[in-house]
Amino acid sequence: MPQPILAPMLALILWTFVIWAWMYATRIPAMRAAGIDPAKIKSKSDLDVLPAKVKQVADNYNHLHEQPVIFYALVCWCVLGGAADATNVSLAWAYFGLRVVHSLIQCTINFIPARFAVFSLSSIVLLVIALRCLVVAIG
Repeated sequence: MPQPILAPMLALILWTFVIWAWMYATRIPAMRAAGIDPAKIKSKSDLDVLPAKVKQVADNYNHLHEQPVIFYALVCWCVLGGAADATNVSLAWAYFGLRVVHSLIQCTINFIPARFAVFSLSSIVLLVIALRCLVVAIG
């Protein structure tokens, strides 16, 4: 039986694929509408003509490959280092939930103050997990 702390990690991985599908479901039709030939794209700036709503989803997909890397590493450390207790499991689920909220804000209304607040809170959750891991590491 896998450790419970691995479930929120898997959930975030699967959420990333939801955003991946959303990105292509919006980007491909928008590229067609803008007359963009995918074979001629040389840089990200070639997609600047796409509507903001389309770019927001792509930006969020990229964001899910940035800070969550720390989350994945911390979850692995929790398992290997013996810090996968109930509190860290709850914190891991909180991080997952906050990342989903962050995605939904960015992909829909993209209200920066709300997005920043959720991002900051998720960062604090990661820091708490890291500090709890440190306590276990130093004994």
